[in-house]
Amino acid sequence: MVMDPGILIPVTGYGGIERLIDLYAKEYIRQGHEVELFITSGSKVDGCIVHNFGKPGFPPKKQDALLAIPTAWKFLLKNHKRFDLIHSFGRLAYLIPVLNKPVKKIMTYQREITARNIEYITKLPNKNLFFTGCSANLLSRARLPGNWKAVHNGIDFSVYDCTSDLPANAPLIFLGRIERIKGCHTAIAVAKATGHDLIIAGNVSSLPEEIDYFENEIKPLIDGRQIKYIGQVNDAQKNEWLGKSKALLMPIEWNEPFGIVMIEAMACGTPVIAYTKGSVEEVVDEGVTGFKVNDENEMIHAIQSLENFDRDACRSKAAEIFDVSVIIKEYLHFVIK
Repeated sequence: MVMDPGILIPVTGYGGIERLIDLYAKEYIRQGHEVELFITSGSKVDGCIVHNFGKPGFPPKKQDALLAIPTAWKFLLKNHKRFDLIHSFGRLAYLIPVLNKPVKKIMTYQREITARNIEYITKLPNKNLFFTGCSANLLSRARLPGNWKAVHNGIDFSVYDCTSDLPANAPLIFLGRIERIKGCHTAIAVAKATGHDLIIAGNVSSLPEEIDYFENEIKPLIDGRQIKYIGQVNDAQKNEWLGKSKALLMPIEWNEPFGIVMIEAMACGTPVIAYTKGSVEEVVDEGVTGFKVNDENEMIHAIQSLENFDRDACRSKAAEIFDVSVIIKEYLHFVIK
């Protein structure tokens, strides 16, 4: 598995894709495979051989970024015959030297896809080259040549606790980076309209316009009683706060490629109430793992219908689709077919 250098694994703070690398590598091992990782120097993943690739630091220094491609090329040219599968979560350019080699290759996308790069690469001689994106919605936004499949992101459901019953006054939660397109302002408005407490968890974006958004539109509404901001949370805290919340509010204003927080909430039995944008249509099972809504009024109505929501059924259904064991099998079946 190949990843851009910059963030150490295991991840202690920001690093969504790096968390997936850690999780997927361990699951490949559990399913009987040997795994070698080409990742940031100093990283460690139990059971894996780690090849150091670039220095830690995000974003990476310019020199490290420039060296990344030739370093990856040298490693893959030297070692590709040892592998049955090369799975890249980094740059497509890393795979150029082995495009026409027999080894199977998966290029996985977690962000918007640049069609120009795909068109160029697929015109070159290639064998056993496969592409995946984390949602069908992501793939639908570009006309992409090549062999493609939507493979959702996964989590390890065994590390999340399902809270079956909650008191009537349980809070709502907004969990994610605090920037306008994530819709924290709408979550606050919905909480106030329904009389619920709202827990806001997540880091404030470092972009100047998003700092301004937080300082002027979110922070003045945080009163420490009904609207509480608890800052960025680690995995244990995330499990705790999602589990004690009546619903996760996700009033996104953009086409989010996936949104792992949705399945983290479901693993705790917590329904997701989200605007139908991006991957929401395919991730949320209406009435079972949450509710898909189009605006603030529909979100308010969905909250008012939660009294008989089956939190155990929510977790069970989500685990059938998004547990990491299922996701890894999807990757393998894609290239073995």
